[in-house]
Parts: sequence; C-alpha cells; structure tokens
Amino acid sequence: MQVPQGIPSVDLSDFLSGDQERKNKFIREIGNAYEEIGFVAVRNHGISDDLIDRLYSSVKSFFALPEETKLKYEIQGLGGQRGYTSFGKEHAKHRKTGDLKEFWHFGQFVEDNDPIRSEYPENVSVDELPSFLPTGKDAYKTFENTGRSILSALALFLGLDENYFDNKIHNGNSILRPIHYPPIVNPDPDALRAGEHEDINLITLLIGASADGLEVLNKKNEWVAVTQIEDHIVVNVGDMLQRLTNNRLRSTTHRVVNPPVALQGTSRYSIPFFLHPRPEMKLNCLDSCVTEENPQQYEDITAGQYLEERLREIGLLK
Repeated sequence: MQVPQGIPSVDLSDFLSGDQERKNKFIREIGNAYEEIGFVAVRNHGISDDLIDRLYSSVKSFFALPEETKLKYEIQGLGGQRGYTSFGKEHAKHRKTGDLKEFWHFGQFVEDNDPIRSEYPENVSVDELPSFLPTGKDAYKTFENTGRSILSALALFLGLDENYFDNKIHNGNSILRPIHYPPIVNPDPDALRAGEHEDINLITLLIGASADGLEVLNKKNEWVAVTQIEDHIVVNVGDMLQRLTNNRLRSTTHRVVNPPVALQGTSRYSIPFFLHPRPEMKLNCLDSCVTEENPQQYEDITAGQYLEERLREIGLLK
C-alpha cells in the first residue's frame, strides 16, 4: 500500500541501527517532515502485528458490551482520564456538537517508587474481560518505548541532548485511547466522527484504523486523506511540542469525517497513543527556537496546567 501523497515515510530502524549515517538520515527526514506538515508514516516501529491484533480484538469485545455494562466503567470527576467515556461527550475545541464516538482511556502504569503515582488515577479493570487491562498495558508500554525513540531523534534535530526528553516522559501522563465510532443513525448535520482539531500532547502514535476517515489539513489548506498504511504507524506532532519549539515543529489540524451513506451502518475503530510528559514539565519555548524572526509566541506554562486548560475546552472537564 502506498503512503498517501504529502505524508512522508521514515524508517525507525535507521535511527536505531547504530550506523551514524542512517541515524542522521532519520533525524533529518523526520525533523523536516514535522517542520512541513507535522505528520509522518513510520515503518519498523517495533509494535508487532500480534500485539495489534490482540489489542483490536480486546477493544472490539469491550465496545460490543451492553451499554449499561460499559456505563459501569464511566468514572465521574476524572475528566475521562481513565476508563470509559460514553458517546458524544467530547467535542473539538471550537465546536459545541459532540463527536460521534465513545472511547476508553488507559493511563500510566507506575512500576517504581516514583511519588507521581499518587497523582494519577488507577487504571480500570473490566470484570467481563479479564485480558482487557493486561493487553492494554502491553500496548501502552510498547507505544511508549517507540515514542521515546522518536522524541530522542527530535531532540537531536533541535540541537538538544539525545536524552533531553527521557526524564520528562518517564512515568509521563500518556494516554492510550481505543475509540469506537458506531454506525451513524440520524446524525446532527453538524456532527463529525471527530471534528477538526490538533492533539494536546507532545506526539501521537496511531496504528492503522479499521476504516478510512482520517484527514490532515496541509499547508495549502487542503484536506488530505490518510488511509491505513501497511506496516506503518502514523505519528504526528501535538500542541505541547509545537509550544515547546515555538511553532518550529507544527501541530497539524486533522479530523475524522463521516463515511459515505452506503457505509454509515458500519463501525470504525482507532487506537491512538497520546504521549504526554510529566505534569511538571515546563513547556516554555526553547531558547534555540526563539529568534528575531520568530519571537516567543506563547506564555510560559507547565504541561499539567496546559492539559487542564485544554480538557475544559473540549468538554471533558467542567
């Protein structure tokens, strides 16, 4: 399957090869892509087909549960940060109409003595599906490891130490979000499966969705369809990284459009991993990214403060 026009393809094995020339090639390619469009397709990403299959099977089993069963796992007061969020609760930042989706959140699994554990809600087990949480944990840790390598490459691209992000994302507030877009029945004419938005976090890793629908806004203000790309994951820049780099790396607007009428009776599943830093990380613009031509664009803020602000904007926190 071809990578869609305008979405560059990079090979993570180049960065991990131990060959400096291949490593530099990856750093250059991913950095340039993120300056231009903010999305790349990554192959040799380290997330096995077996894990992806197990994860999708587990996720589909959860969303197939009766509504009253799923609602047992919707936990009030957490802003949807763990467990189930029911249909239509979330909306894009500049919209009031809810997205046509329901989703689940797996959060960080703190396995050392880091005191940050007390700040995070516990992950939620599903009594009806004993393998659901363990499978989610396997996927979470694997995505996190892949994301760490990509951030190391971006650190080098930005002239930082290769390990610049490591202590900032160790036990970070990342979220693995399985999403179900149910069949569309009598929709609000303004409603989309996911309204146009930019992601909140540093980077997002997305394994292939079960159906088309993802579209990315390019620099010409044109929507480009991103279909499932065999053997690749899609990785995009989020607003936190855009802030940190003072707009040098671009957080690209994207959306999930409704399918043609003939396919509106079908479901769509998607599983993004939103890689967040620890809440105390400062998102202050990097000195190296502030110049006379590009003065500081953003006020100083921490990742935790910024996340809370954005969760209110999209309707998950009141």
